[in-house]
Amino acid sequence: MKNSILTIFFLQLMLIFHVNAQNAPEKEAVRQTCMKYIEGFYEGDESKLREALAESLNKFGFWKQDDGFGDPIYMSYEGALDYAKNVREKKEYPPADAPREVEVMDMKEHIAAAKVTAWWGEDYILLSKKSGKWMIEQVIWEGPLTK
Repeated sequence: MKNSILTIFFLQLMLIFHVNAQNAPEKEAVRQTCMKYIEGFYEGDESKLREALAESLNKFGFWKQDDGFGDPIYMSYEGALDYAKNVREKKEYPPADAPREVEVMDMKEHIAAAKVTAWWGEDYILLSKKSGKWMIEQVIWEGPLTK
């Protein structure tokens, strides 16, 4: 009896590790999509944003002001590309040590959720997998970072 319980436990453990190992490439693909998102804004690189963002992007967030948080700020796909172009043209790049953190929070076969920490604050990102490629569909953010 004791051996059969241990055997079942180890088989379940092996199955968990096998499933996680299979998901590792997909998790890395989601992480890379989120890194392109960060780098696209940081570097003013529209091509990286085009690789990461769905054209139906819905992004909005709240910027902290002296008297609290203001009204939500909205950004479309075209608005994101315009923002990147502005960063590049004005050479308004963040410092080299600006945060570039991505945490993949959950994944399914066609959807994923991630958290990004960047100079502007924290973003919660929803992605979908279309034609084998992970794309950012929705972003909600709050900034700046609080210490």
